[in-house]
Amino acid sequence: MTAALVAGLLAGYGIAVPVGAVGTYLVSLTARTSLRTGVCAALGVATADGLYALAATLGGTALAGALRPVLGPLRWVCVLVLLALAAWGTATAVREYRGHRLATRTAPAPPGPARAYLALLGITLLNPTTVIYFAALVLGSQATGPAGPLEQGVFVLAAFAASASWQVLLAGSGALLGRALTGHRGRLGTALVASGVMTVLAVRMALAPG
Repeated sequence: MTAALVAGLLAGYGIAVPVGAVGTYLVSLTARTSLRTGVCAALGVATADGLYALAATLGGTALAGALRPVLGPLRWVCVLVLLALAAWGTATAVREYRGHRLATRTAPAPPGPARAYLALLGITLLNPTTVIYFAALVLGSQATGPAGPLEQGVFVLAAFAASASWQVLLAGSGALLGRALTGHRGRLGTALVASGVMTVLAVRMALAPG
């Protein structure tokens, strides 16, 4: 269960830490409205991450039975997917940093807490990288042995908690810390940290027995 907890936390932080358009909007939204609205928006992002983690866990378990004869090679495919996501994140961050391009979102009027939650939930659910990321993690871990319902639940809750803690930190930071995290250097730094987490997950998967 401890392994599932650690894996879930790493997975949640790995997908949540990069500060892109959604993170930038979250910070600016809190600065323009209130902490309550920002926290609701942050929980919308975390809910989407948790739903994708749950879907990947359930889907990975179902697929694992059918794919069991090739789970060994599949684990290495999943390792390569995670490494590719890490490399893509790093390359994108470096390219944007060198070009000094900041992705921003503008809104005609600040939403209320409920609207902010639903808006950020929808925006995050439309991100295909999230489902690819969690699917690679779950299918790769299935190659080392099936996880029980308790471990699956711990993984999903830990991923949600990690994502929620980071998104709430962004919301709470408002304009103060937000300028540091959403500036050129801040976005480069958070992207590099997230890519490092993904690389660690890939290495752990590659070195796992089985």
